[in-house]
Amino acid sequence: MTKTITYNELRKIKDSLPDGSMQKIAKDLNMSVETVRNYFGGHSYKEGESVGVHIEPGPDGGIVVLDDSSILNMAMEMLEEVK
Repeated sequence: MTKTITYNELRKIKDSLPDGSMQKIAKDLNMSVETVRNYFGGHSYKEGESVGVHIEPGPDGGIVVLDDSSILNMAMEMLEEVK
């Protein structure tokens, strides 16, 4: 499912995740940790893959359109568990 979010919101979610979250998401979705990091704005395409993240310049860091919200949904669930 497609999801639209600002780049700054996406980075805030990533920065709020507990230690080890990237590894857990990668393991659960059977992908590399670098691919998960790329989802959150990383640029390591030698180690990871692109995952359908489209960034358009604009206010608040720009607009990010995510082709698949699975990683974001898992991240949000992890943040809810921490609360």
